[in-house]
Amino acid sequence: MIYIARLHSKKKGKSGTKRPKSKVSPEWSGLTKAQAKELAVKMAKEGMAPSRIGIILRDKYATPNVRSLLGVPLTRFLADEGALPELPEDMANLMRKVVRLQEHIKTTGKSDIHNKVKMSHVESKIARLVKYYHSKGKLPAGWKYEKDKVALLVK
Repeated sequence: MIYIARLHSKKKGKSGTKRPKSKVSPEWSGLTKAQAKELAVKMAKEGMAPSRIGIILRDKYATPNVRSLLGVPLTRFLADEGALPELPEDMANLMRKVVRLQEHIKTTGKSDIHNKVKMSHVESKIARLVKYYHSKGKLPAGWKYEKDKVALLVK
């Protein structure tokens, strides 16, 4: 996974969650492996992102680490089940951000120079992600990011 969140800012970004130390799912965990599989596939078919599924399994069902419970990462499990979204989650989130910025710039007009610059930063992140996902085979070879049609992809 590539980390490009702090590319265009001067912040250090040290915050983040700490992973559980144990690689084995604890016995007090609220779910069995079969139940976790069933819930994960059900939520993915409803359109939830993999990170959201992990958060729900952690908060509602007392599963500290889905990977230790399933034996594989959640995205790999969803890919094997055929329930993974067509666009990778990080790229879809950046595209939603571009749509919000486009709508904002339409309402404010030409005066909002700062958000125009930030939109170009987000679009450059998307371009690098597209190149990365093409090399990993997670996007089709002919897939291309188009600025005008991005609202149709993420709605």
